[in-house]
Amino acid sequence: MSNPVFNNSDVFGSRRGAAAAPPGGPWAQPGAQAAPSAASLEQMYAAPTATPVQMDRMTYDDVIVRTAGMFAVIVVTGALTWVLAPGLWILGAIVGLVLGLVNSFKKNPSPGLIMAYAAAEGVFLGGLSRFFEAAWEGVVPQAVLATAATFAACLVLFRSGKVRVTPKFTRWLLVAIGGYLVFSLVNLGLLLFGVLDGWGMREGPLGILIGLVAVGLASAALIVDFDAIKRGVEGGAPLRFAWTAAFGLVVTLVWLYVEFLRLLAILRGD
Repeated sequence: MSNPVFNNSDVFGSRRGAAAAPPGGPWAQPGAQAAPSAASLEQMYAAPTATPVQMDRMTYDDVIVRTAGMFAVIVVTGALTWVLAPGLWILGAIVGLVLGLVNSFKKNPSPGLIMAYAAAEGVFLGGLSRFFEAAWEGVVPQAVLATAATFAACLVLFRSGKVRVTPKFTRWLLVAIGGYLVFSLVNLGLLLFGVLDGWGMREGPLGILIGLVAVGLASAALIVDFDAIKRGVEGGAPLRFAWTAAFGLVVTLVWLYVEFLRLLAILRGD
């Protein structure tokens, strides 16, 4: 997988088989050797199958609810930052980066820290979006629509089975994202030290090409995230890891939205 959020969680790794039953069957008690009676067997056979909720297992609904909750926090804090203090976007970016790293490497998810990350990302995105909208009017609604459409398209492709997540695909994606990260850090360094200005190496046709590649990488990462969540649900991941799944999705979607903002601004060219 390419998303470090899922990479560092054992439950989203590979498909896991069902846990082996204890010796003597599921009804066996320590020290007990007698077989269950016919009436007990009939009662067990007739009992309804336990649901994921009863077994405290993660479901797709759990992931959806937590993802929606995170986006609600992002929208609220983003709107407040847009109106009241857009200059706080830098603070939001720093806090979001720190909390993102902390949550990515935690073995067990912390709902409080994950929601704090959502709040920080709301501050970051709210201020950043206000800046982009002031410079390129209409770019924010376009970026939001493009992100939503890309998410829907990736989900449809994944559900249809037309795009398969294989080990080769994930290795290629990991290398490509690593290369893009190195390029972005070099470009940022050149801008900070005054070697380049404007968009740096992202100017003109090359910038548009790089922007399209970045959007493609983020879209591929979304499909890998869907596969990781599917593995978690089918593998019977504990309910608490629905927070991890929601966090991983939000991280990728935030990246996708920022890339669309930048790409659309470069396309405007003014």
